[in-house]
Amino acid sequence: MVRTPLTDEQRDRGRVLGQVLREARGRRSAAQVSAESGVPLDTLRKIERGAIALPAFFTVAQLAKVLDLDLSALAEELLAVESAPEAGAA
Repeated sequence: MVRTPLTDEQRDRGRVLGQVLREARGRRSAAQVSAESGVPLDTLRKIERGAIALPAFFTVAQLAKVLDLDLSALAEELLAVESAPEAGAA
């Protein structure tokens, strides 16, 4: 199966998602959040650094629950990344 390449917007949104999750994790270790959410540690780390730009919905939902993030607010924040004008665009 051939995967369609990610768009710049999808990659940007993945990086923002990772940043939001890292910030929400705060002082908790990634291992602790992984154990509480059931999301494998390696997967969590890849999402946090943007290497998995389009994680599965239920993975994000599990993490949001453990990190006390509202999924609607998270979706709005991530959708705003797509509509933001590019830096330096005329």
